[in-house]
Amino acid sequence: MERVWQKFYQEGVPHSIDYPDITIPQFLEDTVKKYPENIALTFFGKKLTYKKFSESVDRFATALSDLGIKKKDTFSIFLPNCPQFVIAFFAALKIGATVVNTNPLYVERELIHQLNDSGCETILCLDLLYPKIKKVRDKTNLKNIIVTSIKDYLPFPLNLLYPIKQRREGHVVKIEKKTGIYFFKDLINKYPSSPPEVETFPEEVALLQYTGGTTGISKGCVLAHKNLISNTLQCESWFVEAIEGKEIMLSALPFFHVFGMTVVMLYSVQSGYNMILMPKFDAESALKLINKYKTTIFPGVPTMYAALNHYPGVEKYDLSSIKYCISGAAPLPVEVCKRFEELTGAKLVEGYGLTETSPVTHCNPFEGLRKIGSIGLPFPDTDCRIMELEKGDEELPVGEIGELAIFGPQVMKGYWNKPDETKNVLREGWCYTGDIAKTDEDGFFYIVDRKKDMIISGGFNIYPREVEEVLYEHPKVLEAAVIGIPDPTYGESVKAFISIKEGERVAEEEIIQFCKKNLAKYKIPKSVEFRKEMPKTLVGKVLRRVLLEEELSKS
Repeated sequence: MERVWQKFYQEGVPHSIDYPDITIPQFLEDTVKKYPENIALTFFGKKLTYKKFSESVDRFATALSDLGIKKKDTFSIFLPNCPQFVIAFFAALKIGATVVNTNPLYVERELIHQLNDSGCETILCLDLLYPKIKKVRDKTNLKNIIVTSIKDYLPFPLNLLYPIKQRREGHVVKIEKKTGIYFFKDLINKYPSSPPEVETFPEEVALLQYTGGTTGISKGCVLAHKNLISNTLQCESWFVEAIEGKEIMLSALPFFHVFGMTVVMLYSVQSGYNMILMPKFDAESALKLINKYKTTIFPGVPTMYAALNHYPGVEKYDLSSIKYCISGAAPLPVEVCKRFEELTGAKLVEGYGLTETSPVTHCNPFEGLRKIGSIGLPFPDTDCRIMELEKGDEELPVGEIGELAIFGPQVMKGYWNKPDETKNVLREGWCYTGDIAKTDEDGFFYIVDRKKDMIISGGFNIYPREVEEVLYEHPKVLEAAVIGIPDPTYGESVKAFISIKEGERVAEEEIIQFCKKNLAKYKIPKSVEFRKEMPKTLVGKVLRRVLLEEELSKS
């Protein structure tokens, strides 16, 4: 079916893709055949070829099988970006298990919920995270805990210096050698690369990817091999000029987040790229890695690009190798985009996705017509509608604001053990996103805001993003977030939270006057609170919910 947006696809992007009838481990097997000596993973200077990476996957898959993990069992990975994460991910899928990505920042309550909800009996964790697992073990079904350390894949002499640094900083963790506790390095060294042959099908579950919980309790999105295969190939189709086996990927997005997992990890393995792994993002390290390894692709979130933009002395680094950047997970402020492109010469385009769609559904083209402030065009084989907000049963015309609904091969199978919530979000195969959006005559889509974040003041609908975009235009503002707070007269009024650029000073009245010049009267913040930093998810999405909770607790 022809859609208006297909006319604006970059030359070379297909309208539809022929998806192979395979599962995720086949990505690695195909790449090993084509590029066995290509570097797959680079970690603090340590390099692993695709051949060596594949051998490690087979060894760990053999170990997991010997520990009793069977097809359809759930297996938790509780790690930052490191070689062990990628090895374990592919190893678990190779024996038919289902991966559960677990955020290293989770507190005990969140860990208990996710492990119990998913039914995990085995977890792979970082040694520094072991104390958390130890505390929750008796409240979960965990039988096997596999422990690894950053030093396991550090090159000489960093592998010797790392433990000294840990002791000096007081980060040494004692791990008891007892039943049910294993060490990743021992398992890799002990077992041969001969995992059992397990037949797995594209429609079977590969991943339980838990939503961030920014709008309520975290839910497990059931993503099949087919969902993730489709979205990886959709991403590949968008990078028209990327060269298979040649690109170098700055892997700053965490793999436990669906954006980093698909757009960085799976896409890199499928295309034979070298992943430069960052366990934790910071601007200085990112600049040094780009400068040293001449990275060419850098998917990220707005806070990452803003951090590089404002890093003191950023001009000293050679960033000219970067060619393609996709920003997602949060709205990309116009000023951040412009500054980063001026700084690097790269193309930084805004995209959009959600956990329920594996995750990417939209992106601006790298070449041709692109619209800053838009999330871009639907991916190949992805259909989109703007539905009216009340019942969601009527499609709205161009320019009108409603809820974004998505249909495509990347849409999840449903929420884990939550049939009622699945029915609410998935309607006849369409995923109702909860995001308020509109489309223009060219088929470009625009996110106006989260359905639940909309502020209603005196009967007027106010979308926080619109106010935030204006605040970002103020030359002294580094970050901005807007919420609605209770107001006895208007129901809700607008409150802005702002962090200021280093070395700058600004008063509340100056911000309000600036907004008066750029916003309708009812949209102007009634109050401004200055913050050193904003509460965020690990991928940089500002948690408006936390700001609101803090505000309500004052009353």
